[in-house]
Amino acid sequence: MKITVLNENTAHGPFRCEHGLSLYIETGEHRILFDAGQTGIFAENAKKMHIDLAQVDICVLSHGHYDHGGGLAEFLNLNHTAPVYASQYAFEPYYNAKGKYIGLDTALLQNKQVVLTDKTTVLCDNIRIISCNDRENVHPITTFGLSKKIGDKVVEDNFLHEQYLWIEENGKTYLFSGCSHKGILNIMHHFHPDYFIGGFHLSKIDAQEDLLHIAADLDTYPTGYFTCHCTGEKQFFTLKKKMHHLEYLSTGDELEI
Repeated sequence: MKITVLNENTAHGPFRCEHGLSLYIETGEHRILFDAGQTGIFAENAKKMHIDLAQVDICVLSHGHYDHGGGLAEFLNLNHTAPVYASQYAFEPYYNAKGKYIGLDTALLQNKQVVLTDKTTVLCDNIRIISCNDRENVHPITTFGLSKKIGDKVVEDNFLHEQYLWIEENGKTYLFSGCSHKGILNIMHHFHPDYFIGGFHLSKIDAQEDLLHIAADLDTYPTGYFTCHCTGEKQFFTLKKKMHHLEYLSTGDELEI
């Protein structure tokens, strides 16, 4: 499997970047776009890396926040065939801790390529999209002030709109998570993958003791972790002190695992 980082908060070489995430995944049979960043920057970088987004045959949106789905309109302008799998809750109104709208453009729902998912969606024998909404969490979820609007009421986000991409290939399992809002420890408890790729959602945590506790728990799994985006750079270096198989991905990186 080959994974190319089309956008992440940081960048190498000639690539532009923005706060957000977009990954291009090449399996033996499929070309997958996992998230599309805030804007069309992911597509600009793909062009520089000679990646033809028109050839993508599966697009997966990890959750309904602008920094992962803001570039979907650009993708749909470039690709007129790939289904875009988004949670049935992805287009609800979401807000950050300051009350700023961070949801998606609901006009995208009119595009016939958008496919709404629920619970588990089997794409083929070795690829699934899983929400975990029907699984009990063993660790508490911290919202960090993220919320959603139901009618006229603003309530804490329960992250029903978050989903994960599960791929099995060559005897290995790969889990892709955009932000792990449901808790990285819960997600690892549910899946136990050989490789985890994505954000840990720890950038708001400053307490070294808390981060080292999380790192110790994650390191009990024989998993190779490739993290980015909402993990936080400072937090990454703290986690790295305790974890044996943790690497950081930046825009422009190409990973073969």
